[in-house]
Amino acid sequence: MRAAARRLRKRLGRRGQILLILGVGKVCWGTGFIVSPQQDPAGLRLLTDRCSLASWAWLWIAAGVVCIVSAFVRIGRDWAGFLAALLPPSVWAVAYFFAVLTGEYARGGFVALWYLTSHVGVIMWAATVPEHSVPSPPWRARKGKAP
Repeated sequence: MRAAARRLRKRLGRRGQILLILGVGKVCWGTGFIVSPQQDPAGLRLLTDRCSLASWAWLWIAAGVVCIVSAFVRIGRDWAGFLAALLPPSVWAVAYFFAVLTGEYARGGFVALWYLTSHVGVIMWAATVPEHSVPSPPWRARKGKAP
């Protein structure tokens, strides 16, 4: 089991691991809206006026699937996963900001900022994570015994 996990981790690399985590999270979040739909979610009227929340949940699920698939592609071709990861939280942030502007949901500004920082900001940071970093110095160099 450990060997399989190690092979998977090596296969994914740092960026792939991030995309896999983001993808699983988005699929779970979207599935939650389908399995247990909210009747009148506060602050999301901009979205629910256009189609049901269950329909919007498929945006999360689709983005999650793209993230998961992108986790296994070569470095440099994973941009679609990061772009897909940005879409749902950005849409939700716009909806919450709109709810504040219309006076529907005063707390929406804080929720929108939460989506923009803990989701969009983290995804944008993760997209800049290099796949490889400088290796640590050899053991002898760390102990002060380097030539």
